[in-house]
Amino acid sequence: MTAADILGNPDYLAISYGGYRAKTRDVQPTIPQLKEDMKILAAMGVKILRTYNVQLKQASNLLKAISELKSESSDFEMYVMLGAWIDCKNAWTDLVPNHEVESEQNAEEIDRAVALAKQYPDIVKIIAVGNEAMVTWATSYFVRPNVILKWVKYLQDLKKHGELPQDLWITSSDDFSSWGGGDPSYHTEDLNELIRAVDYISMHTYPMHNSHYNPAFWQVPEAEYQLSDLEKIESAMQRALVFSQEQFDGVANYMRSLGINKPVHIGETGWATLSNEHYGADGSKAADEYKSGRYFQLMREWTNKEHISCFYFEAFDEQWKDEANPLGSENHFGLINLKGEAKYAIWDLVENGVFKGLTRDGYPITKTYKGDEEDLIDGVHVPPQKERILNY
Repeated sequence: MTAADILGNPDYLAISYGGYRAKTRDVQPTIPQLKEDMKILAAMGVKILRTYNVQLKQASNLLKAISELKSESSDFEMYVMLGAWIDCKNAWTDLVPNHEVESEQNAEEIDRAVALAKQYPDIVKIIAVGNEAMVTWATSYFVRPNVILKWVKYLQDLKKHGELPQDLWITSSDDFSSWGGGDPSYHTEDLNELIRAVDYISMHTYPMHNSHYNPAFWQVPEAEYQLSDLEKIESAMQRALVFSQEQFDGVANYMRSLGINKPVHIGETGWATLSNEHYGADGSKAADEYKSGRYFQLMREWTNKEHISCFYFEAFDEQWKDEANPLGSENHFGLINLKGEAKYAIWDLVENGVFKGLTRDGYPITKTYKGDEEDLIDGVHVPPQKERILNY
């Protein structure tokens, strides 16, 4: 199986995966823990994972875990989109980030990704150069498109010379806007050349975040004031789906305007189930399990129908992402929480018995809220109303 075979194939569901349990990535998931997670994801129909960096042991251990599972069972199938993290100079330091110069560590990161792709050619089917590395709101580390272009060309040259498999696909995974789907300031010749150089475009879309930053689509319009609460919520979730579809179309249309036609897939999208920040009850009221579940369902239905791979963010909750704020949204994007409870999005899988005999860190996979939907909905908030427009 190649990237061309599995991407856009609804029989090969995709997901973003970290697997970290602790409040720090200094505590790496063990190979037994990784194998446990792989069995859970395989039971969910997931067959493609996305990772984010190869600086830490997580990615190499994950590949080893998958390789062991394949040896143990000829039926086990799992592939990886291997992320190579890209930074600008002075990223994540006390110095001012220099977005015009790349980090000297990038070359080592690419070398590690190449080595793993060579070691596990039956598993690594895609290398993604950078994660949200070109979008300018990533103020701690973003680089200009020429840096991503440099490394994409480097990897494509290795393929040409037989040092990497010919059918290994190379991309970069970034926000829809930095792929040309939004702000025209991103429409540069370097970006155009990058679009020509990658094997496909991996774009990100997050209507949940935009419920705060660009809330017009999210707020309840005056025409819906008389609807029931659940009807208002459902209408908002349908608008969130359209919001993502329009961002996807924006990227695809920009690509085609260049005379280029290649696949576009969703490298990341998701919806947090809890937030005490912008997206919670005191903000846009977006983050909760019910809305997250509806978004997951709507996105899977749309992308499967249209043969778009959707690397849903993410498989399991990870508490290191915002360790100082346990209720922060970044800690609550998983489909399964740290107690082994499947969230509302995948309650149907628990009902169908797909997790029978599987555990995570000793916990059987059960439903959140003990499966009580009324209890779950009790804490759901209706999105804010748009201000009534008065015509004098």
